[in-house]
Amino acid sequence: MKTVRLTAAQAATRYIAAQMNEEDEPFIAGMWAIFGHGNVAGLGEALYAARDTLPTWRGHNEQGMAHAAIAYAKQLGRRRAMAVTSSIGPGATNMVTAAALAHVNRLPVLFMPGDVFANRGPDPVLQQVEDFGDGTVSVNDCFRPVSRYFDRISRPEHLLTALPRAFRVMTDPAECGPVTLAFCQDVQAEAYDWPESFFEERIWRRRRPHPDEVELAAAVEAIRASSRPVIVAGGGVHYAGACEALKAFAEKHAIPIVETQAGKSALPWDHPLNLGPVGVTGAASANAVCAEADLVFGVGTRFQDFTTGSWALFKNPSRKLLALNVQPYDGYKHDAQPLVADARVGLDLLSKALGGWTAQAPDPAFKANWFAAADAVTQAPSGDGNALPSDMQVIGAVQRAAREDTVVMCAAGTMPGELHKLWKAGRPGSYHMEYGYSCMGYEIAGGMGIKMAEPARDVIVMVGDGSYMMMNSELATAVMMGIKITVVITDNRGYGCINRLQMSTGGAEFNNLLDHAQHANPSRIDFVGHATSMGATARKAGSIAELEGALAEAREADGPFVVVIDTDPYPSTEAGGHWWDVAVPETSNREEVRAARKRYEAMLKERN
Repeated sequence: MKTVRLTAAQAATRYIAAQMNEEDEPFIAGMWAIFGHGNVAGLGEALYAARDTLPTWRGHNEQGMAHAAIAYAKQLGRRRAMAVTSSIGPGATNMVTAAALAHVNRLPVLFMPGDVFANRGPDPVLQQVEDFGDGTVSVNDCFRPVSRYFDRISRPEHLLTALPRAFRVMTDPAECGPVTLAFCQDVQAEAYDWPESFFEERIWRRRRPHPDEVELAAAVEAIRASSRPVIVAGGGVHYAGACEALKAFAEKHAIPIVETQAGKSALPWDHPLNLGPVGVTGAASANAVCAEADLVFGVGTRFQDFTTGSWALFKNPSRKLLALNVQPYDGYKHDAQPLVADARVGLDLLSKALGGWTAQAPDPAFKANWFAAADAVTQAPSGDGNALPSDMQVIGAVQRAAREDTVVMCAAGTMPGELHKLWKAGRPGSYHMEYGYSCMGYEIAGGMGIKMAEPARDVIVMVGDGSYMMMNSELATAVMMGIKITVVITDNRGYGCINRLQMSTGGAEFNNLLDHAQHANPSRIDFVGHATSMGATARKAGSIAELEGALAEAREADGPFVVVIDTDPYPSTEAGGHWWDVAVPETSNREEVRAARKRYEAMLKERN
């Protein structure tokens, strides 16, 4: 057997660079790295040598780098991914939040944090967390519950099994998610005689599992027995490349479709059978159809509580749940009838078995009435020019500025709910929302990852002032790398979304808007000045008209372009939506809370 002598870090980089996808592209596009104690001497040196085959990029925050990697994988439908490495201590734990985000959203990313010395020579080493009762623990054990696969590389030859297992998980449609290989820093530098065959190019193909014949027959029977079915399209539709299959299935059988946050843009917004967004942030049209449905057919959705209105949305007492999902865990949720299969394969086989069967098409007035309501709140304001615009009016301005190649993206705060309701998504992939984890700070780094995934797309990042303050440093990375994104910062001076939730549950306005937080001085954050200081072009828009002008200017900009606009923190779209289970205190000295508790108990009784 021919061997080659390499350090463990050199072997890891060589192996990673040789793993390809079905399109003959490297599955791992490159490595994000902030070097420090625990990865600079081993992985850093190996990455330098491999920089032509495995590019290395430098960010400003480990969590931000990982967010960029996750957005890259999401935008490409999990066909490619990125890796991220950090030092052994705070650099590693900075990535745990991002690992949780990837885990919840079932997205591939390879985490390679440095780890303590396997030989325990310098014990405790700098940044080492000591567990008094377990000598094997390091901070990287924090990754265990938020990784689909976890391994600690404490000998070089561990990579011979750990790396293939890692790629199997990241490329498996059912198991897909983040992988963590905690890499002991002394082991990174140790040499080993590796079999040359280990580094041969390998293609990881996308598996498309076919359904069990019994489950398929039962699913066909359930659909045939229904009179008012509805399809809930989730993110799995995109990941399976099943948008066209879903469209063909819906058209052939006249079944209306509603879209989750992750599923939005599976069908164009103006398709007659697309009834719009569903659930807590859903359209009145979609929610009305779901309330009457006798069969709720989930395709690639995990039925998160925002989708189901905390399971109070589907009101038909005879309704049944059918779940087409590649992951059995999701297929069996809430006593659903499972159809475990790839979404595209499952839809094609279902359609063939159903033959000419059709449902009764939905009333077109549902859709028309909803978009009339949506258009009313997104139109440019008229009248009092001194009033602060609403987030809905900002969305309208961005929508009018959007082009066919535009991707709008967001993650947390007010905007996800309003965008889900109001944004008119065209082709698949034009709407990128991280709402499985709703992670503040994903937006700017995520926008950068989207642009790296699809450089020809026009990427517009919608971010509130609260999320911007959480994590904005990758704006400087985008400037440094010449990555053109447009960032719209809506400044409502605090956490407007949570403030409204607090008020709706009877709470006093407290600690959410900056004016309601303990302070000695009023907030005077200059977002334009801040973005400019990082090298971006930035503008302050004093009105919706000025916002539209700035967005037109952004098209001609060479690099990141930031527009800041002050908005009113209180309004939200009154049309549509659904109840969400947020527990209200049983006892309180405040009448507002007691009244909210009565409303809450009434909704619980209605749901149960």
